[in-house]
Amino acid sequence: MSSAKRPPPGQPSGRRPAAPAGGVRDRQERAAQAVARTAAQEVRIIGGQWKRSPLPVPVSAGLRPTSSRVRETLFNWLGQDLTGWRVLDAFAGSGALGLEAASRGASAVLLERDAGLVASLRKVVLRLQASQVQVVQTDALDWMRRFGGGASDLFDLVLLDPPFDEALFQPALAAAAACVPPGGWVYAEAPHSLQAQVDVPGLRCQRHGQAGAVHFHLFQRGDAAPGAAEPSA
Repeated sequence: MSSAKRPPPGQPSGRRPAAPAGGVRDRQERAAQAVARTAAQEVRIIGGQWKRSPLPVPVSAGLRPTSSRVRETLFNWLGQDLTGWRVLDAFAGSGALGLEAASRGASAVLLERDAGLVASLRKVVLRLQASQVQVVQTDALDWMRRFGGGASDLFDLVLLDPPFDEALFQPALAAAAACVPPGGWVYAEAPHSLQAQVDVPGLRCQRHGQAGAVHFHLFQRGDAAPGAAEPSA
């Protein structure tokens, strides 16, 4: 008869204990790794002074750079020359949207909370010598809600491309609308149309398109105050 002791009840003998089920962050990381196996590791700026410059796409949960097709449509809507515009790229990720705007003459603030993505963005800004671009490590939604820009310090355009698996669209659009003047623009991407689902006073969807599973929208703030001057941009 063997003298080996039996394991305590509930503990299997000679086996590694089963790993606990992952939480939301674990699922996001697994999804990011799955995407990374097939996704391009860089995108390129498609217009302006940095045309064809590569932008790295680090592996990060929820990171989904805006495609060149969608960026081309957006800047056909807005115009190719954004000289003098002030642009806010919230949830910047790879920076494809904000840097595309800066390549066309805009000054841009890029908001990103992930430290790895922030480091990548700052390297790109240095490589491009983009002195008109500022990268800020912060929570984009909190930053927009705290933004205290005066009438002459608002942004002409806010770019929103939040993670699709988070319920950020309504609060992000509401916060972005307060960062632009009457007549200013807010761009948003989502996995579904936002035209009938977003209720932000004064914000009207002027353009909508779809590329694969991505819906993209261009909203304009239309609640101009009596006697307010139209923006020059």
